[in-house]
Amino acid sequence: MKRPRLFAAAMAVPLFGALSAVAVPVASAQPALSGPATEFTVLAKDVQSIAGAQQAIKAAGGTVLETNTAVGLIRASAPATGFTERVTANRAVFGSAKAQVIGSLPKNGKKTKNDNAEKEGRGAAKKAAAAPVGMDPLDDQLWGLKSVRSDLSRTKQPGSKQVKVGVIDTGIDGTHPDIAPNFDLADSRNFTRDIPTDPNGVELDGPCEFRGCVDPANHDDGGHGTHVAGTIAAAANGFGVSGVAPNVTLVNIRAGQDSGFFFLQPTVDALTYAGDAGIDVVNMSFYTDPWLYNCTANPADSAAEQAEQRTIIEATQRALNYAHHKGVTMVVALGNQHTDLGAPQPDTTSPDYPANATHPRNVDNSSCLSLPVEGGHTIGVSAFGPSQKKADYSNYGLEQISVSAPGGFFRDGFGTPWFRTVENEILSTYPKNVGVAEGNIDADGNVTPAGVALGIQKATAADGRVGYYQWLQGTSMATPHATGVAALIISQYGKKSHGEFGMDPDKVQRVLEGTAAKIACPVPRTVDYLKEGRDATFTATCEGDPSFNGFYGHGGVDAYAAVTRGSQYLK
Repeated sequence: MKRPRLFAAAMAVPLFGALSAVAVPVASAQPALSGPATEFTVLAKDVQSIAGAQQAIKAAGGTVLETNTAVGLIRASAPATGFTERVTANRAVFGSAKAQVIGSLPKNGKKTKNDNAEKEGRGAAKKAAAAPVGMDPLDDQLWGLKSVRSDLSRTKQPGSKQVKVGVIDTGIDGTHPDIAPNFDLADSRNFTRDIPTDPNGVELDGPCEFRGCVDPANHDDGGHGTHVAGTIAAAANGFGVSGVAPNVTLVNIRAGQDSGFFFLQPTVDALTYAGDAGIDVVNMSFYTDPWLYNCTANPADSAAEQAEQRTIIEATQRALNYAHHKGVTMVVALGNQHTDLGAPQPDTTSPDYPANATHPRNVDNSSCLSLPVEGGHTIGVSAFGPSQKKADYSNYGLEQISVSAPGGFFRDGFGTPWFRTVENEILSTYPKNVGVAEGNIDADGNVTPAGVALGIQKATAADGRVGYYQWLQGTSMATPHATGVAALIISQYGKKSHGEFGMDPDKVQRVLEGTAAKIACPVPRTVDYLKEGRDATFTATCEGDPSFNGFYGHGGVDAYAAVTRGSQYLK
């Protein structure tokens, strides 16, 4: 994740200030409409009520801009004040949320959300057998690739081009030399629009890079999505790095802002598009903003905020159900809050949009969900470092975890030369435009001293092609390792049905979990990171046994075991 908590996505504009869920009409006079034109996200009571919800929007003084008919989520425009009270009084409407004032201009510094937990110290049907592929020049630095045994699995199954992996993230640099051979521009979509500032005038994405404020579908101004994509499926082309599944197809299904925020409408649109477009696997290394935990009725939240969160829960679950029904395997980051998701700690970071809206609140596990990881049909992934120790930042717990994977752990190897080195993290593809904007690459394409300090690398091919690479850590980096293995599973065991190649997501999950390498809880089970410089809030206790536990789930994902022994889990 490209922010200290990134692991959820969206499709359209951010939600803010939702009002009542399903409400009954009232006899009192409707509130007056006033204020600047504002976008709202309105969720119909159910998909049968979409037409009624559209009429309710018009009757309440709004204009319908876009409708996601798969889940009943409608983007609308209306005056800022009075619209939500009017529209939610209609029985056809489940809930409504204010998005943003249209046309605001940048004022203050840009807020970025970095996936790193820290930035310290560095600035089956018969099919032809798949042809084995080799390794790339920088692969000897990819300890994660070796951990999941992709170096072995690619000799048996490097992945099939007909398997499509959707990356729901900040975008993919489809021009990167390691991405381009596997990138499907025709199927790629960007469901976001750049948001220069939030409603308070605080810079969010900053000035739009492209006219119309919509980035091309092969562009990434955040860098997070390109890093994720490279770990999944950078091509084994004798250049730079290769991915876990180096022959599968990558599809950009963008739902994240340049700044790393993932809002409801884009996330929902991305998931339903994945189902409609025949995407086999999606990687979701984020959580849906503005709430780290969406609670149905948290007493610390206003009535409007409670209703907004109920709307997010309902819309997200509808989208997850839709994608699963359409055959999409959904792999999701467990999160970077070093928390047992079955016993969540107080939330001090929500709502994170707009600026300065945060207020502390206790989190009730029975009525609060971090989405999408705590939604239905998701495969939750935790992170470990090169020593296989649970990464200090990684969430854990028996409730949501499925498997674990290499995510990087900067502070791994205490007492050894490894400690606090970028090589403990995950190296993957880096867009040049982001490197230039961050000051790590200069205008001539050279890595700057700041970039050298961060371990930024440059590769140049004989034909002049140039690629850049950066080190990151997070459950966002663990998740694409698992996604790559899921793509290999579908490549190996998928079948054609009704003219389309694919595999039931539940079967994919059975193979992924069944072939994972078992990792027992540490002894003692309670692990602190005090020597590594962390405080007591990072201390974690591993529950369970080697077959399934809260640190590693069913085990570390294993690409070679999945493609050679996975059939036993399909009987």
